[in-house]
Amino acid sequence: MSAAGPPQGANRAPSGGSAAAKPQAWGDHTSAPAPPMSRHGTTARNKRILALLAAIALAPVVLSYLAYYAWPRDARVNYGRLLEGHPAVAVTGTRLDGTPFDVAELRGRWIVLHAAPGACRGECPQSLYASRQARTMQNAERERVVRLWLVTDQATPASALLAEHSDLSVVHADPRAAATLPEGAGPIYLVDPLGNFVLAWPSQPDIKGVAKDLGRLLRASSIG
Repeated sequence: MSAAGPPQGANRAPSGGSAAAKPQAWGDHTSAPAPPMSRHGTTARNKRILALLAAIALAPVVLSYLAYYAWPRDARVNYGRLLEGHPAVAVTGTRLDGTPFDVAELRGRWIVLHAAPGACRGECPQSLYASRQARTMQNAERERVVRLWLVTDQATPASALLAEHSDLSVVHADPRAAATLPEGAGPIYLVDPLGNFVLAWPSQPDIKGVAKDLGRLLRASSIG
């Protein structure tokens, strides 16, 4: 007689359908993960980022154009008055040592030009001083600048004055030469390396203003 075995089905694993579900903890409201962003949404976001980066990169360029075209030229660029539409300078004369002079000899260099009688009274000494200081302030670039004094009469400048301006070319010119200058013999003129009048400064100028004009033109110019 055999021993009675365990009841049929006693060791059988309960089926999934009959097993009791694991109780959910109170307050567990874990939701399903959010669906991934669509390709269209990602593309639109990338476009906005690229547009923002492009705007940041272009901002300095746009601002510079606005500054150039919106602000008055005289206020933002130069201290001296711009001279346009005047014929190139054409002056001949005689140097103090008696040798002939033609302004064409100075082509290829910037010329700071004065026109005044040889006695150099009134504002003349201040004009010469201002142009000398403005040229000196260009440091190594000053060799590109020539200072020229057109003496409009037959008087010889004082030796003491000439000693203060060793870099000054002094020429006795025809008195009528002053009448050919754009604004007469009063201002200080700047002539470019091609012989064109560029700027006119007052006879008693702000030295720093003159120096800035010179420096800006020397940096911008590939000639002279």
